[in-house]
Amino acid sequence: MNYFAEMNAASVKEIKTGLEQLTQKELVEACLRLVKFKKENKELLTYLLFEEGNEAGYISNVKESLALLFEDVNRTNIYFAKKTLRKIVRTANKFIRYSKEPTTEAEILLFVTEKILALNLNMKKNTALENIYLSIVKKISKAVAAMHEDLQYDYLRQLDAIIENR
Repeated sequence: MNYFAEMNAASVKEIKTGLEQLTQKELVEACLRLVKFKKENKELLTYLLFEEGNEAGYISNVKESLALLFEDVNRTNIYFAKKTLRKIVRTANKFIRYSKEPTTEAEILLFVTEKILALNLNMKKNTALENIYLSIVKKISKAVAAMHEDLQYDYLRQLDAIIENR
């Protein structure tokens, strides 16, 4: 007998209906309980409560924390460099998911790409590093394509400059 069977989670619509029926106090208690279970929930709620109104400040904070991670990249051993870069990309993607702003993804990923190129790793000799770089460039292109035309121009210029300086 399996005592740890998966609990069937309700759909988003059902959860929304359930939340709408709670009092304000019950809703606050539910949010606090949710925050205790996963660090990502706590980070998302922190973003929603304190940083959503200042997207530029949020992007700046994310860039600072990613810059610290780039300091730990092992440039002498490609294997460890690759592992650290994957961790950085995962972290960047996590922070990007919190925001609904279309420019946030492009700005953070452009920053990551610039930092990767600044490491001067020989990506042409390592397929994994090349694939990390190309996947980021692909994500940037996709994010920029979803933006308004006026915003696209500036980001495409930045992306083209990065690709040319590679």
